[in-house]
Amino acid sequence: MSEHIPKTVQEYIDETPNWSDGTMVADAPMTAMQWRIWMLATAGKFFEGLVVFMTGVALPLIVMEFHLSESEKGMVGAATLFGILVGATALGGLADHVGRKQMFVFEMALFVAFLVLVTFSANFTLLIVGLFGLGLALGCDYPTAHLVISESIPSRSRGQLVLGAFGFQAVGALVGTVMGFIILKAEASIMDWRLMYAMAILPATLVVIGRFFIPQSAHWLMAKGRTADAEVEIAKLLHRKPQHPKHIELTHPGEAGMLAVADRRPGYVKLFSKKHRRATILAAVPWFLQDLATYGIGIFTPTILTATIGGQSHVSPTSLTQVIYGDMIAAKGAALLDVLLIVGIIGAIILADRAGRIRLQIFGFLGCAVGLFLAAMSAYFDGSMKLVLIFAGFMIFNLMTNLGPNAMTYLIAGEVFPTHIRGMGAGFAASFAKIGAVITAFFFPILLKGIGTATLLYLLVVASLIGALVTWRFGIETKGVNLEKLDADVPV
Repeated sequence: MSEHIPKTVQEYIDETPNWSDGTMVADAPMTAMQWRIWMLATAGKFFEGLVVFMTGVALPLIVMEFHLSESEKGMVGAATLFGILVGATALGGLADHVGRKQMFVFEMALFVAFLVLVTFSANFTLLIVGLFGLGLALGCDYPTAHLVISESIPSRSRGQLVLGAFGFQAVGALVGTVMGFIILKAEASIMDWRLMYAMAILPATLVVIGRFFIPQSAHWLMAKGRTADAEVEIAKLLHRKPQHPKHIELTHPGEAGMLAVADRRPGYVKLFSKKHRRATILAAVPWFLQDLATYGIGIFTPTILTATIGGQSHVSPTSLTQVIYGDMIAAKGAALLDVLLIVGIIGAIILADRAGRIRLQIFGFLGCAVGLFLAAMSAYFDGSMKLVLIFAGFMIFNLMTNLGPNAMTYLIAGEVFPTHIRGMGAGFAASFAKIGAVITAFFFPILLKGIGTATLLYLLVVASLIGALVTWRFGIETKGVNLEKLDADVPV
């Protein structure tokens, strides 16, 4: 009889079995479909890491082929990030209107199309358009992938699995850097950068196909008042052998939740209402501040290493052999540092549901400040001490950013808003954050040449400290919180 008691979507997803004596099992077992959704969602973060961080390896050859100035070099670094900025706002919010699954498929198809354009771009203009288009697709993925995961899995596993998917950004960064090094070593051609991007076309196409075969978000369908459709889709999500539950009857999460369904008016003004203002500040501002450092350091690590170590300071940029040789040395160093991104995200996965999101984000920001300060201090030393400080600083930064703000800002943005504005809220936060990424990517090479490495890194130290302060001031802890509680908290 208990099977026929109506439940909410999240209650069905969170439902746990009992032992024969009635003892509750600790967690809800994941179905094959839930794992499939998770794996397909990891792809967006993987390709973001691959494309954005691989640009740092490809950049010297792009500069050489198209004879780019410092400002044009900055445009190459910033184009994808600017696309993410636009895509997260313009496309990410569409998941609240046309559906999670529809945007989940569309964004990856868009990614493949622009990946082909980048690979075969005949001039600088087409290259920038292609890189911007890649960002447009990846920007849409920021909120959509998070929503697809978080609305499909048990509450107790949400933090670990969302962060696990986000961790593939670090895996993509490492793979992109290593792949760039291998291609440079094997081919030694000015066209090597094209091959780097081309290698992603086939796997991205396979992901597009896979995303067609997942169910629609039952949370979203309920928010649209489509209860019958939601019951069909939740049955697909929870398909097991033997099947459980055998009968699904959905209900809304309380009277306040019904009011949330009725209140579906579009508009970003909602994000700044008294009810949601704190969540919006927490989701957007710290993410903006951490992106200032994360993308500047991530994209231009090879450039900083060669400038600091002196690998290319004496090399003529017209010598292809010497440019590739210097690029390979920098790629090796960048790959070593990227390993720490993976270590950091593993720590975040383990600790997010234990220490909490806010505590980790504050701790991570402070750790980033320490790492950047050490890297800046390398400017006052020579020889082996200079090398030790720059690598130690960047290693601490990469470890702490993924343990803290780089991971937590992504997680928090998809958890602090109710269902009917979750895509819009997470999309706005990602878009606002990418303003910081675009600024740092465009101006980084210019400032690096104009004010020097040390001063630039000191500015990023200040940004990290402000990020810790804002997180402490506006913190909302979401570990283990049932997403439907956010819907029920919508004011009457």
